[in-house]
Amino acid sequence: MFNKILIANRGEIAIRIMRACRELGIKTVAVYSEADKNALHAMIADEAVCIGPAATKDSYLNTKAILAACELTHAEAIHPGFGFLSENANFARLCEKCGIKFIGPKPEVMDAMGDKANAKKTMVSAGVPVVPGSDGVVATIEDAKKICSEIGYPVMVKASAGGGGRGIRLVEREEDLEAQYTAAQQEALQFFGNDEVYIEKFIVDPRHVEIQLLADEHGNVIHLGERECSLQRKNQKVLEESPSPIMTPDLRERMGKAAVAAAKVSGYQNAGTIEFLVDKDRNFYFMEMNTRIQVEHPVTELVTGIDLVKAQIRVAAGEELWLTQDDVKLSGHAIECRINAEDPRHNFRPCPGRINFLHIPGGFGVRIDTAVYTGYEITPFYDSMIGKLLVTAPTREEAIMKMRVALSEFIIEGVGTNIDFQLCLLKDEDFENGNFDIGFLNRKNVMGE
Repeated sequence: MFNKILIANRGEIAIRIMRACRELGIKTVAVYSEADKNALHAMIADEAVCIGPAATKDSYLNTKAILAACELTHAEAIHPGFGFLSENANFARLCEKCGIKFIGPKPEVMDAMGDKANAKKTMVSAGVPVVPGSDGVVATIEDAKKICSEIGYPVMVKASAGGGGRGIRLVEREEDLEAQYTAAQQEALQFFGNDEVYIEKFIVDPRHVEIQLLADEHGNVIHLGERECSLQRKNQKVLEESPSPIMTPDLRERMGKAAVAAAKVSGYQNAGTIEFLVDKDRNFYFMEMNTRIQVEHPVTELVTGIDLVKAQIRVAAGEELWLTQDDVKLSGHAIECRINAEDPRHNFRPCPGRINFLHIPGGFGVRIDTAVYTGYEITPFYDSMIGKLLVTAPTREEAIMKMRVALSEFIIEGVGTNIDFQLCLLKDEDFENGNFDIGFLNRKNVMGE
């Protein structure tokens, strides 16, 4: 086991990782930007190193400064959390060259699964269902027209190296294809430095359901059930839950087996997630793989009783999985609401500022992952997430009621938040009935204003 781990992140995930390390008897090193000098993660770590100015490129993406901090503090491993460098294969390679353990998959696996066109080929080879479309990159408009005529409209043109909703175009008619194909290429080049695109059949009103995986360095892979992640605004998740309202034992078994097969064929190690689209007939299709811990990982922890961050660390230290698939049991229902410093009434614009008063809800079955405190300054430089509020209860109905109570007790003064928006969502009749899909929050104003 490691003696000391550097956490290459900030905010609530840095605190979350620190807690797991301490429970394993591991010392922690925080890195922080000049803007985060008063951040909680910098204050409570065993050691803390300033790695640069506020801009992420000069601090949390500054690989040289982070590796220098490792050398300075004699940390043996780096946990990247999510975002920032967590899916940067080149950074993982640098860690290997420096003799530092990167807590995550091998860089070659990150390369393979990070390229969406290549990942799709890998899934086909593993027998995992994929959305009908091109076998890989579509190099010319002539090829694009041929493929679209075969699979039928509507289609999606997607950046091969894309993410975050960039480099994606919906094409509903053949006469629009050339313009949208070119637009997707141009946006892909602008944001990812790679203009390669591929084409998929557009699945109408799908659900976004993901399967959590754990894989060790000895070839053992298990899944930990699913998370329902369809409630999104502009491709950003708002609320997650487990189990999914549409899940059946048969569907869970088939999706779980497909996710495990995907991990095995790609040689995956550590914690990861396979994301699927599920249509109205409960057919599921591979969407992408996230080669890191995810924001919504606590949802899975609450229904399985498994600490995913501890599991990551233990796997990275070379331990074999201490669980088999038969040991994984799902119990109860969990819901996570992302609490952000933003104004839902003005297009969810960020609301940086000082928190003048903070009251965090508690009680049986309530959990909050956060790094804020009274007097904390939310800066404009980073993500606006204040924290993640979670509840667990025996049934979905009870979990919804518990979350409503917890949200109503969550008081933050000094900055605008989306707490009222989350309360309205929890009271929405379609949400209560599980009647929603990936486009639900883009179509419906749950605040009724």
